[in-house]
Amino acid sequence: MAHSEVLLVKPVDGLGGEGDQVKVRAGYARNFLLPRGVAVPVTVANGKQIAALKKRRGEREAHELSGAQEIAKKLEKTSLAFAVTTGEGGKMFGSVTAADIHEKLGAAGFTIERKRIHLHTPVKTLGKHTVKVKLHDDVSVELSFDIVSENPIEPSAEEKAAEEKKNRKVEARR
Repeated sequence: MAHSEVLLVKPVDGLGGEGDQVKVRAGYARNFLLPRGVAVPVTVANGKQIAALKKRRGEREAHELSGAQEIAKKLEKTSLAFAVTTGEGGKMFGSVTAADIHEKLGAAGFTIERKRIHLHTPVKTLGKHTVKVKLHDDVSVELSFDIVSENPIEPSAEEKAAEEKKNRKVEARR
């Protein structure tokens, strides 16, 4: 198989960051990377360009890291609350998902990509919960949020029957 060495000008997922010199299939380089301006062929003349790209990449990564740390400090102080409708026994209608958390964070003034919110399963219970927000490769925050009922919680039919049975037993002992 024919391979080509190319210099990445922009970061490519699964391949590398800007300034990386990678070996890829010739067709991938010829048909995808080069026409889109994502990479340039490696030549002796690209030495200065490689150094400039690596310097620019270092500066960009340092800037992203400091920005992520600032957002993390603000997020640690933030707490979210979701008011949901409930039925008998405090059972929730629906669930709270990562999209809901993303929407609340947006309303609070945070601009975080939804894919950075790691909520493995939708939350279907009332109470206090936490979610992991990964802002950078080195920075992640545990964000806590509360789910409360917007209407009063009424006991379910089973709970009412159990309570009545318990009351009868207490009265029978008297």
